[in-house]
Amino acid sequence: MLELYQFELSQYSEKVRLILDYKQLEYRKIEVTPGVGQIELMQKSGSRQVPVLKDGSTYVADSTEIALYLERKYPERPIIPTEPLTKGQCLLMEEWADVSIGLKGRKAFIGALNQNQNFRTSVLPANTPDFVKTVVRAIPGEVLDVLGTGVGFGGDAVKDAKKSLTQDLEALCLILQNQPYLTGDQPTLADLAVAGLSILLKFPAGSYLDIPDPLKGKGIPGLADNITFEPFFAWRDRLYEDFRQGSSTSNFGNTSSPTSINIE
Repeated sequence: MLELYQFELSQYSEKVRLILDYKQLEYRKIEVTPGVGQIELMQKSGSRQVPVLKDGSTYVADSTEIALYLERKYPERPIIPTEPLTKGQCLLMEEWADVSIGLKGRKAFIGALNQNQNFRTSVLPANTPDFVKTVVRAIPGEVLDVLGTGVGFGGDAVKDAKKSLTQDLEALCLILQNQPYLTGDQPTLADLAVAGLSILLKFPAGSYLDIPDPLKGKGIPGLADNITFEPFFAWRDRLYEDFRQGSSTSNFGNTSSPTSINIE
């Protein structure tokens, strides 16, 4: 069975999960413990970053490399077109999505956590003690902004990310006005990448992710609740309904609590 070393809230892990589900490949999710688990993952795969796919004795790091590997090794239900123009558009859009939807989405998500106390506590695990939730809720957003400035997550950086994402979502809505998928009539890697990477903008409403129920269907204020972008999120949700397996009922995998990785 394929094994996916991941973080559940990683958009890049979700991109790979969506590709695996689209290709109807059986896989098992392994939640990596931040810190020690990443060091052990580095020893096994050469990468500290998730996602990492294990296929037998082969380890593949990076969501794009994993996608290309799966396309070569498991060509059924292809995700990369063969026609030159469409293939070029697909690969270009996938690369763009990694940088724009992925990195800027993460930045805007952290900004939303900083500024919205209820949103901040809603991402905590359900078994988090009440006193911890109280402490997390009580931290002023201004303090978190100051702390984030030194690592690129300050208020100005978040504002710029949201501005850029607004333009990106407008463009995606325009592209999808008269065609079912981003490069034409068939789903490709471009669609799966954009859809999977968008989870932090607005979480899917269904049971696709192992997240608290109050988070499902919610997202970054100003983006997730903007009626202008409803066509994009409706498209994303239809793609999930068609191809993504539910996390609680899936026959294609299971997950466990974060754990240290045993070195083979």
